[in-house]
Amino acid sequence: MTRGCDSVDSGGVDQQPPLTPTQQRLLDQLRRDGDPLVFDADEIDDLVRRAHDVVAEVSARLGGERLVVSKGFLTQVHGCEARHLLPDSFRWNAATARGFVSHRAIELAAHWQGDPAPEVLVDEAIARLADQASYQGDFIAGLTDADRAELRAGAVERVTRFLQDFPPVPARSQPVYEARTRWAPPGCIELVGKTDLVIGRPNGRVSTKLVIDLKTGWPSPTHRDDLRFYALLETVVRRVPPRRLVTYYLDSAEADVEDVSMAVLETALARLEGGVRRHAELVADARPPLKRPGRSCRWCPALVTCDEGRAHLAALDDDGSQGFDD
Repeated sequence: MTRGCDSVDSGGVDQQPPLTPTQQRLLDQLRRDGDPLVFDADEIDDLVRRAHDVVAEVSARLGGERLVVSKGFLTQVHGCEARHLLPDSFRWNAATARGFVSHRAIELAAHWQGDPAPEVLVDEAIARLADQASYQGDFIAGLTDADRAELRAGAVERVTRFLQDFPPVPARSQPVYEARTRWAPPGCIELVGKTDLVIGRPNGRVSTKLVIDLKTGWPSPTHRDDLRFYALLETVVRRVPPRRLVTYYLDSAEADVEDVSMAVLETALARLEGGVRRHAELVADARPPLKRPGRSCRWCPALVTCDEGRAHLAALDDDGSQGFDD
């Protein structure tokens, strides 16, 4: 993208074109303030060592069964354990596909010469995804005209909001869209993550990177948990934590920002440890799963046979909240 932007690291200003008030407000939240952030190397090494220990111990309990830990895995295992143990029933539809189509279009915008319209970017993203040999590609290729139009409309809306409200990112900040990270230490447990946007050039042991997740809809406490998991993953892989975590809400053009600290990393490690230990108890030790009713019961495939979930949703509907206040 050739549009100008303030550097999120240096604070230099390029006023072509000028930033909108919304872009400037967000840029002020992203920009580095104060002295460079450098974590104690011994503390980071100790954190990584303890992460290795957790993986080794739980791997032994799982008896070599491969376990892929993602942000979604941790959200599920710390939520309703009964649902966590259900087979994956996820199915793509036009609504759920808007995310990966809009993310691909935003990535194209970053490298496109000129200033393409959001519709052009989305159409190109859909065409490229349809040609891929993947579940996503198969879904896109099999869409009806009506479903494709619905998908296109939702993705264009998201891309337009991002391009209008998010400050343009300069190439010198080395942005990476759809940044994939993987950690596979000895054992059978593997940590994986895919971040919407990572900004920042490496600089020795200085923490320079911004980790940004793009969201629509209502804020959720799990959004911070997701980003803390990404921060932990970045730390165990590269031994240099990111400096700031940002959840950017496209609908409201607002950002939830958290600076990375050792306390944040320790919280993420404790959540990881608790999650994989809980999974081992359920799978290896055959502990009966606990049911924890919540808003997500509305989309649970086991709702028809789950008395607790149906009772919870009935109570929410009776008080008029429709499940959106819990």
